[in-house]
Amino acid sequence: QLELITPFQLYFNPELIFKHFQIWRLITNYLFFGPVGFNFLFNMIFLYRYCRMLEEGSFRGRTADFVFMFLFGGFLMTLFGLFVNLVFLGQAFTIMLVYVWSRRNPYVRMNFFGLLIFQAPFLPWVLMGFSLLLGNSIIVDLLGIAVGHIYFFLEDVFPNQPGGGRLLRTPSVLKAIFDTPEEDPNYNPLPEERPGGFAWGEGQRLGG
Repeated sequence: QLELITPFQLYFNPELIFKHFQIWRLITNYLFFGPVGFNFLFNMIFLYRYCRMLEEGSFRGRTADFVFMFLFGGFLMTLFGLFVNLVFLGQAFTIMLVYVWSRRNPYVRMNFFGLLIFQAPFLPWVLMGFSLLLGNSIIVDLLGIAVGHIYFFLEDVFPNQPGGGRLLRTPSVLKAIFDTPEEDPNYNPLPEERPGGFAWGEGQRLGG
């Protein structure tokens, strides 16, 4: 709205990315949610709410895994974006977060604007129906649901199946950057590193 940049400089365009090396479009297409209005505020609220609940819930203490989910989801959406006519993928990313949270919290009861009461796993589908009522394309929502389901299946379902295993492993470089190292239980700190510092009061009494 300040006209510093335009959506035409941000949208996803494979030809401009790969032939004209406008690599920034791989990221900026996730950052544009349209002009300020109901749809914009709707996406901002859900993005903040469910990103925070995932970070403080199932990803608590696992920042590297949280970042890896972002990268994995963004990679799949970009890959699928090559075959569908979508120019901005931010809303699909929001729906992906909602889907992962809803499947990991299946017994939470949701209240949608006081009109509908349902279990959490139905939330992405309710949002898709609401988006359809607003006249938006449901392709974006379906893409977010599909990518969210792929991540949830590979991370939460398949490892627990007979003969299954973890196919998604967070790269060690992400763990080195984002995760704090575990404390060595055999580490014996120096006196000045212990709580309270040196044992100042253990000397001999004056005049003793």
